[in-house]
Amino acid sequence: MPRILIADDDRALCSLLAEYLRREGFDVDVAHDGHAVLARLHQAAQRPDLLILDVMMPGRNGLETLRELRMRYRLPVIMLSARGDPADRIVGLEFGADDYVAKPALPRELLARVRAQLRRIAPDADGTLRVGALCMRSRERRACVGAYELSLTGAEFQLLRVLAERSGELVDRATLTRVALGRELERHDRSVDVHVSRLRQKLAAVSTGALRIESVRGAGYVLVSDTA
Repeated sequence: MPRILIADDDRALCSLLAEYLRREGFDVDVAHDGHAVLARLHQAAQRPDLLILDVMMPGRNGLETLRELRMRYRLPVIMLSARGDPADRIVGLEFGADDYVAKPALPRELLARVRAQLRRIAPDADGTLRVGALCMRSRERRACVGAYELSLTGAEFQLLRVLAERSGELVDRATLTRVALGRELERHDRSVDVHVSRLRQKLAAVSTGALRIESVRGAGYVLVSDTA
């Protein structure tokens, strides 16, 4: 069973969501502060497959916790927050979240987001994908540009893979959201743009520009490789 860790200082909400997810076949544990989350991640035997992380927690808050865990771990993270403003959502994504759900979230909606994230990281039968200097190994969830390995979140890896599979072709934002993030594009949803921005920075750090993601205003994105 996939192991889910719910981190929220609202104990009643934790219990409600944990019970619901357990009925759906998940192994669920809970934590109530950032320190407990990081301690759980440091223990390989208890490490979750996915983390549902509240933003507003006492002590080390969700964003601080996310920033620290992203230095070492790539597991999918769904941020859960009462602050549903688009600016807050963008901050969470920039810190490395894979998805962001505003409270109050319907358990069924959260379940759909959880399943979508777990589908993205499930091992598949794809072989090695090469585009110019980019090499992606789906089974290992690894991406390299030349001799340099990219440190990518689950959402970033999936976005890059979709763009690489269609290298040189325009991929619209709705398709990227559906195929890479596992859900439909919502109004005023800038999640893909934030993930692509982070991807661009990471590619620029290891590439001289021969491999890059170009935007087509109002349409989508294209992965361009001058050496493909």
